[in-house]
Amino acid sequence: MVKSWATFGVDLHVDVTRTGSGLRKGLTDALRAAVRGGRLAPGTRLPSSRSLAADLGIARNTVADAYADLVAEGWLTARQGSGTRVAERAVVAPASAPPRPRTPGGPAYDLVPGTPDLASFPRAEWLKASRRALAAAPYDALGYGDPRGRVELRTALASYLARARGVRADPERILICSGFAHGLMLLGAVLRQRGARALAMESYGLDVHWNLVERAGLRSVTLPFDELGTRTDELTGGELGGSGSGSRSASASGGKRGGPGGVRAVLLTPAHQFPMGVPLHPDRRAAVVDWARRTGGLILEDDYDGEFRYDRQPVGALQGLDPDHVVYMGTASKALAPGLRLGWLVLPPDLAAEVAAAKGYADWSCGVLDQLTLAEFITSGAYDRHVRASRLRYRRRRDYLVSALAAHAPSVTATGIAAGFHAVLQLPPGTEQSVVRAAVWQGLAVHGLTRYRHPSATAPPLDALVVGYGTPTDSGWPGALEALIRALP
Repeated sequence: MVKSWATFGVDLHVDVTRTGSGLRKGLTDALRAAVRGGRLAPGTRLPSSRSLAADLGIARNTVADAYADLVAEGWLTARQGSGTRVAERAVVAPASAPPRPRTPGGPAYDLVPGTPDLASFPRAEWLKASRRALAAAPYDALGYGDPRGRVELRTALASYLARARGVRADPERILICSGFAHGLMLLGAVLRQRGARALAMESYGLDVHWNLVERAGLRSVTLPFDELGTRTDELTGGELGGSGSGSRSASASGGKRGGPGGVRAVLLTPAHQFPMGVPLHPDRRAAVVDWARRTGGLILEDDYDGEFRYDRQPVGALQGLDPDHVVYMGTASKALAPGLRLGWLVLPPDLAAEVAAAKGYADWSCGVLDQLTLAEFITSGAYDRHVRASRLRYRRRRDYLVSALAAHAPSVTATGIAAGFHAVLQLPPGTEQSVVRAAVWQGLAVHGLTRYRHPSATAPPLDALVVGYGTPTDSGWPGALEALIRALP
């Protein structure tokens, strides 16, 4: 059966062919082809399911289901009061077209890891929480405030982190900071005051963290990495062992063994190593906690995307093993938005007062209203609902990525995908830079793995892309994925 329709004051011609899979698939394919081919321009309002069903002489549920499929794929959008419209998407050339240069205004798609889908920020729920929080706030909440942050937020976080991440938290030992970088700056200053001279770090990570550590007056020394995660056993030997005994680690040479020149702290991403995506092996988790207990060392735990787990049981926070030797560091940047500039430190008892003093005598860095809003957002259950919805969204995108690689780039393997919202795409040796250049020509902002390798790392570099699939909108993700596939070998 082939039918055409024209309605809503716009001439729209779509051939709906009954296939072996039925009318629903035929209509879905026809609408998708009309959008992809440009016959249905972005922003075009489609007829209601009732109107289209009447025009085509088919069941209304068939049309509604086809619309729902295309909304889920990002081709259409549906909002109450606005109807169903063609989604706004960047125009992507077909796979057979030659590569195109970067658009004049910058890349068409951003696949740099670390940023969530900002279009999905829960504005309506956040606004409701803000109104409730402001109405209930005492007068003194609008003053300079406790340097640790508002007690409402610290109390809400203590309950949430204990329930969701296995963190043993007391509101009195939680300090609110302006994101992870601010927290690391405070800890670096306190460690330096305590006589530390170096901080052990993972051999893959963010250069902004390395730079912050060095600006605090600490050397950054790296721990090797393998398929089980970061080699925490290296902490037990040589310089990394502080006052301990053993041979020096090859990755941290260049200082005296023991004494004040030794490493007294280590920064880790144990639940989902960034960017490699490997969880720290249980034996190594136990080993690093044992090192901290024996030497009086400190573990800085960056739980940057702890809420997002897909194919395995959630990995609990390392802090739960020993709250006296682990600083738990979290933020709202991945679950909500980095623009909120809200983070938190769960501190050991003997460190809480020093870090609060380093922050200052007033809470000058974190807006009180946003703190109160986040507290209300958590206690009302809106935070949990948003995290669950985001988890489903990112898992769906990850599955599309894996399927597209299997179909169109079988030589490229995706790793580190059991959690978070980025993937490491392992490339053939020697191809990373050429693939990054090809991605630029496809209008993609994407990073090679080399960008995240610490300068002092000793292991041979790996060729890979680090692809963040959280940043694009739902409607932009299909186009970004198509462009990525064209750039891969």
